[in-house]
Amino acid sequence: MKSLPGVKNFLKYYLLAILFVQCKNAPTDGGLYLPESFSSAVVIDSIEETVRHMAVTDDNIIYAKLRNATQKGVAVALKDADGDSRADDIKRFGASEVEKWSYATAMRIYNGYIYYSSDLVVYRQKLRPGSLIPEGEVEVVVVDDHEHGKHEHIGKPIAFDDEGHIFVPFGAPSNACQDPKRTPGVPGMDPCPQLEHHGGVWRFDADKLNQTQKDGYKYASGIRSLVAMNWNPVDGELYAVVHGRDDLLRLWPDRYTPRQSALLPSEEFIRITEGSNFGWPYCYYDQIKGKKVLAPEYGGDGEIVGRCADFEDPIMGFPGHWAPNDLLFYQGDQFPERYRNGAFIAFHGSTNRAPYPQSGYFVGFVPFKDGEPSGEYEVFADGFAVVDPIESVKDAHYRPMGLAVGPEGELYISDSVKGKIWKITYDGDRSEFKEEQLLAMEDRKQLSHIRSPDEVKDNLLPENLVGGAKIYQQYCSTCHQMNGMGASGRFPPLINTDWVTGDKDRLIRVMLQGMEGSLKIEDEVYNGVMPQHSFLKDEEIAQVLTFIRSSFGNEASEISETEVGQLRKVQNESGLPVEPIKVTTD
Repeated sequence: MKSLPGVKNFLKYYLLAILFVQCKNAPTDGGLYLPESFSSAVVIDSIEETVRHMAVTDDNIIYAKLRNATQKGVAVALKDADGDSRADDIKRFGASEVEKWSYATAMRIYNGYIYYSSDLVVYRQKLRPGSLIPEGEVEVVVVDDHEHGKHEHIGKPIAFDDEGHIFVPFGAPSNACQDPKRTPGVPGMDPCPQLEHHGGVWRFDADKLNQTQKDGYKYASGIRSLVAMNWNPVDGELYAVVHGRDDLLRLWPDRYTPRQSALLPSEEFIRITEGSNFGWPYCYYDQIKGKKVLAPEYGGDGEIVGRCADFEDPIMGFPGHWAPNDLLFYQGDQFPERYRNGAFIAFHGSTNRAPYPQSGYFVGFVPFKDGEPSGEYEVFADGFAVVDPIESVKDAHYRPMGLAVGPEGELYISDSVKGKIWKITYDGDRSEFKEEQLLAMEDRKQLSHIRSPDEVKDNLLPENLVGGAKIYQQYCSTCHQMNGMGASGRFPPLINTDWVTGDKDRLIRVMLQGMEGSLKIEDEVYNGVMPQHSFLKDEEIAQVLTFIRSSFGNEASEISETEVGQLRKVQNESGLPVEPIKVTTD
């Protein structure tokens, strides 16, 4: 009888394996898994610059914001001329600037204009019926004129209300208002000075040009980072799904387990009303406990509520690090009635869930009734990653990014890895749609890229790691990934780069000082911020750098404790403040 639980577990995982194989053998035409009677078609297999957000006109032109803008344009227009769902006519257009970062993330149609953003600027161009690309000059609507050498969350999603306003968030430049940031054990500044110009949403006049933040009105605060944001026409309110903070384990290993750091804090689905405050940086939402708790930078231990009782809660909390990157309230008539007025959310997928599998990488749906969620989240579209488990972010073949609805109610989904775009339609009788048609998608919640990880069975780390390997997994793998491959656009790989295998002193200085700016490795530009790791001992820095110089296919010489100590001594004796190394692709 003692073996019975083991038999039950074996049967459970065996049945899940069968389910996974069955699902893998039955994708729709576009390769996605969808509820019964839905199908997907590929609009375009890839766009070289890849894409982020989209918008669709009444005459079926898809406008997509390019992730990696070039002199050819910052956006692309696509048209299906013969009705087979595939784009036949493709043209690039837009502002002439070549963007420094890769966070450009807006594409919305409003009052006859197409609005789109670079990292620091919101533009618009006039649309002309019958023309594939916008006409006339590119106009500047809002400029982010802050210093961004140390900024991390500078994307500019946009939304419009019914009274002529455009909403633009200004993301917070840290995890929890620490100085220096991302250093273990450093408390947050209290009160947080970053909240004056960041960590909130500002409202502007949608038709006024050349505005800066001082021309806007601070509409809401206490919001760390937004990419998914939209106006809900049903209740006339602004909604968003927040990117929660990172690094609970790396910064506070005495207070959080690896599993807690993988699942927390929540990605908060919030209703943003005028004057609302959601508590960043002092608090975060714990979706497991169902409450806001005090951040460790302000004395929290995962249980204390304290001042967090004074801030607003989300309407729903998703697991941590799913990276919600677009939000759409469905107003079309093509899908069954249960989808009308509900919220589709594109979860781009985690990069920092190590040592557990990466999670997210699907499009979810939250049913709404009378302006409130009327049920739990559902998996609407899955299969983007292709693989499961996703051990490192670059294992994922595709990552859902943008959402848009066409004039006939069809749903479009974009991908940021290869620039693929899918068209989703419902092929059944709308009046005959039943809850049973969702069961197969509910089962997909049991796959490792969606379900909560088992603390032991899903841990991907080898047992008994020591030395540089152990230090790497605790402090480095959340960004650079367990296999050293990094994450596109944000965190550079540790292979095939002279930054790792070349100059020892430069590499040691990166650890002691940190690094920021645009780093180009091979043909890709990375814009993540590397925090300094001077809190590590000389021996620990030598061990972890020796580890990466001899792992992942690297074959460079070791770095000694003495070499680290000598550079640290020079740095300390200089008497100068420790500044991150500045890099640029210019």
